[in-house]
Parts: sequence; structure tokens; C-alpha cells
Amino acid sequence: MAKPSRRRRGATTIEDVARAAGVSAMTVSRVINHGNNVRESTRAAVLEAIEQLNYSPNTAARSLAAGAAAHIGLLYANPSAAYLAQFLIGALHAARSAGVHLVIESCESEDADEQAEVTRRFATSDVEGVILPPPLSESQPIMAELDAMGIPVVTVAMGAPQDDSLNVRIDDHAAALEMTRYLLELGHRNIGFIKGHPNHIASHDRHRGFCDALTEAGIDCDKAPCEQGYFSYRSGLTAGERMLARPDAPTAIFASNDDMAAATISVAHRMGLIVPDDISIVGFDDTALATSVWPELTTVKQPISAMAEAALELLIADMRSHPAGARRKFTERVLSHAMIIRESSGPPPGARKAKKNKLARSA
Repeated sequence: MAKPSRRRRGATTIEDVARAAGVSAMTVSRVINHGNNVRESTRAAVLEAIEQLNYSPNTAARSLAAGAAAHIGLLYANPSAAYLAQFLIGALHAARSAGVHLVIESCESEDADEQAEVTRRFATSDVEGVILPPPLSESQPIMAELDAMGIPVVTVAMGAPQDDSLNVRIDDHAAALEMTRYLLELGHRNIGFIKGHPNHIASHDRHRGFCDALTEAGIDCDKAPCEQGYFSYRSGLTAGERMLARPDAPTAIFASNDDMAAATISVAHRMGLIVPDDISIVGFDDTALATSVWPELTTVKQPISAMAEAALELLIADMRSHPAGARRKFTERVLSHAMIIRESSGPPPGARKAKKNKLARSA
């Protein structure tokens, strides 16, 4: 017997209900989700419109229960092509395993109105659930639009998820703390840090981990060399040039992602510095780029593909079990990170010379 077809494009939407009730789509969403601050007269009008139009907000759950192939959306705007490639591989693999279709769309603008407009257009493609990887996982305009339309969402690397949200992440603070401790254990005391995009919570968590490790070692983080980056290779070039042009240049640089770390290695080569003999450079993510540069990059392994898979699995499970109109419970999966030690890191130059002299004297 043929599977039921997926819902028609002409099916009743939350906007139809809003127009019939004379309210906004957000108000309809509040009524459906039993939200507060809704007048009883307004609530009654919305419920009447829902009944008259035979509107069911949980079309995704109905499709999955009937065996139809749900359409899951993925909105992206990550400046790191290496990160995005790994994320898409994980999402596509999980979609194939779950028997759902993945609809992929970019949203490059940082303007709130444009993000909202892209989201509204995206929703008309009949997506029944949405995955938001960083940085869009922290976009309030996108989240508000999806909430208004009653579309379930799972965020990835969202540092401050809402009470009723689905989220997948690693512990960015703990990972950065561990990497900085590693550099300190090598003997570095003048360690520079290249920040990620200032609008991302993960950027602040990584910088906080860096500072906490320095504080543990009795080093004033406020005096540590620090440059602003934006997670792109180009921003890493600019930050790396500024960092290495300082009169008292650091002996080690911790960049907030692999793209910026790779760019800093390029700057060091251009300046005639040998990595890691003259300077150690480490990154974050362990994308394919980490093993494409020379020397290969010491970095924090963030399981990007696994995070994408976990996000889709979490979303599908929620869509299957979530009763129409019921409030979601906060669900979060925190995946493990790992330290990957390669050739781009080593003791500071002074320690290397002292070790060589000691070996020479003992020979």
C-alpha cells in the first residue's frame, strides 16, 4: 500500500488562523502552547478559528506517525566552510538513516528583518522541523518566526537555550580551559588568544575558559595578548598579523577555531617564524583544515558531524512523541570533546634552548 502523501502546500497555516481570529501568529502560538498573557476573549477567538479551519499545528508528528517522509529544514550561515562541510555530512547521514528529507537553505544576513524574512520564506517550503547550527542557533528573529509558526526547532551550540528548547552542544568553557592548561604545562606564560565572533556565546565561553586557566596559573588575563576574530580565515589573518607584530609577541597563540589558527600559521610562515620552534599555534574544532596545513594543527576536537546527527535524532524523537499543543520540556545533549595533539605546539623557544644546552653539556 502506498504511503500517505505529505501535507499539501495549501493546507491551513498558523497565519490563516491568525487572520481568521484577527490576531498575530505569535498570539496563536501562545494559545497553542498554553502561554500566559493572553486574554480569555482572544484565546476563545483563536480556539474557535482553529476549530473552524480544522488546523492542526503538529503536522510533523502526524506525518511521522503515518509513515510519511518528513521534511526537516537546516538553516546555515557559518563562516567556516570546513565546519559547515562536516556538519552537513552528519546531518545528511542522520537524515538518510531516519528516512527524512533534508531541506538546506543559507541565511547569510545579520540583519534581523532579513533573517525573519528568510525564515518565513523557508517555512513555506513545508519544512516540519528545523535544525539551527551556529551562529543562527542564537538568532532571536529566526527563533521568534519559527515559534510563531509552531515549527519545532533544535539548536546546536546554543549557549543559553530556553526552558522548553532542544539543544546539542559541547562544553566550550571546559575545552578551552583544557587547551590553555596544556600550553601552560608546556612552559608558555605569554599566551595570546584570538576571539571568535563577539555575537556568539561559544566565543565568550572559550575566552572565559582561557582566562580561567591563566588565573589558575597566577597570570593576569587582562594583560594577555588578545585580538578579535570572527571565525573566518580572513579575520584570522588580520588578528594573527596584529598579534605577531606586537613588540612582546606571545610564544603561543590559541585561536578560537581552526580557520583562524590556520591563518595565523600562514602569517607566521610569512614572517619567517618556524612553528612550533619559534611559536606554538593551536585551534579549536578539528575540522579537515587542521590536517591540511603544515605543520598539522593541535586543536580541540569538537564532534561536529556527531552533533549534527544528535540534533536531527533529538528533533525527530521530539516530533514523534510531542502531543499537539503540549509544552516541550528542555532537552539537551552535551557531547564530549577531546584534545588532539599534533605538530603545531611545543615548549616555548627559551625552554627549547635550555634543553638543548643541557643535552649538549651532558654529552
